[in-house]
Amino acid sequence: MPENHSPHQNHLLAALPPEEYARILPMMELVTMPLEDVLYESGVQMRHVYFPTDTIVSLLYVMEDGSSAEIAVVGNEGVVGISLFMGGDTTPSRAVVQSAGHAYRVKAQLLKDEFHRAGPMQRLLLRYTQALLTQMAQTAVCNRHHSLDQQLCRWLLLSLDRLCSSDLVMTQELIANMLGVRREGVTEAAGNLQRAGLIEYHRGRITVLDRPGLEARTCECYGVVKKEFDRLLPDFHKL
Repeated sequence: MPENHSPHQNHLLAALPPEEYARILPMMELVTMPLEDVLYESGVQMRHVYFPTDTIVSLLYVMEDGSSAEIAVVGNEGVVGISLFMGGDTTPSRAVVQSAGHAYRVKAQLLKDEFHRAGPMQRLLLRYTQALLTQMAQTAVCNRHHSLDQQLCRWLLLSLDRLCSSDLVMTQELIANMLGVRREGVTEAAGNLQRAGLIEYHRGRITVLDRPGLEARTCECYGVVKKEFDRLLPDFHKL
């Protein structure tokens, strides 16, 4: 493994007991995750699962006319490809790299075998899946009931929680695709946050200047999701 990258940068992998971690370490392959790279498409059988370290992956539902909306984000707290160990092999969503970086991937069958050992990895993945389902449900509620400003704050906070940086490289077009809104709406919402001194946005780079201010401005949905992750995954080594 390269010195500046380690599977321990992923919280799920870092939570494994030492003997479990040592056994699966040879299964993992470090891969580069370029911006907007598609990890899997709707209905296509998955070949790998991905454990992000310094990248964020967006799970999108894509309509027949090509429009899309984000249903969840996955970063260093989790894993991309839950359908594999839940028995589905495919999913109606698309997984796209939202913030470039790296991840450790594991071949599908190897992950299935590990899951069916019914050990710490299985319990960890099941709890993570429940937390991810909460994020998906809350995203649907948020998109229906809250303002675009609040949605953008929630989205920025969830992204920050999954990176070790206050900077996000993200075009307005990509944000619009994630939130399922028009680009003009994102321009207005980002402008509102910038004028409030919460973010600085310039040429596709968002720098968060005032995280507490974002937390005060967002809706309840961010707190619900964070609380559920903290509740389900509070002390990984006891799993």
